[in-house]
Amino acid sequence: MRFSKKALLALLLMVFIAIQFIPPARNQSGQALPTDIARTFILPNKVQSIFQTACYDCHSNNTNYLWYFHIQPIGWLLSNHIKEGKAELNFSEFGTYSTRRQLSKLRAIENSIKDNKMPLSSYTLIHHNARLNEKDKALIVDWIRTAKDSLALKRK
Repeated sequence: MRFSKKALLALLLMVFIAIQFIPPARNQSGQALPTDIARTFILPNKVQSIFQTACYDCHSNNTNYLWYFHIQPIGWLLSNHIKEGKAELNFSEFGTYSTRRQLSKLRAIENSIKDNKMPLSSYTLIHHNARLNEKDKALIVDWIRTAKDSLALKRK
């Protein structure tokens, strides 16, 4: 190997090591807020468990970080992904949404689950327990229909 290639590799290695000392912000509040969907609605334990396992890492204020989050730039990418997920839907702040927005989000969750868009395949690739089987999907969809009905009554 020529000197310039060795110098370039050494520089890249030093940059990779240096970026390990610039961690992204963590998404952990350590507690369930009064505005959490589980406190806003009557949520069956099984549905709550599914949400926590398959959704909360990207769609709440409490992400469970695995070892690969500590490797940059992977951690930065995940942090950005979580930020985008929370901007789209945040289960921790669901109670702060207007009734109209809650209905819209419930419809979006229902459609995403029916269309197999959520949880993302890139997430379930590593988090095998987040994969939803047909029974899990049916439980969530049934609960969503009940929740939408109660919100529709509230709007009248």
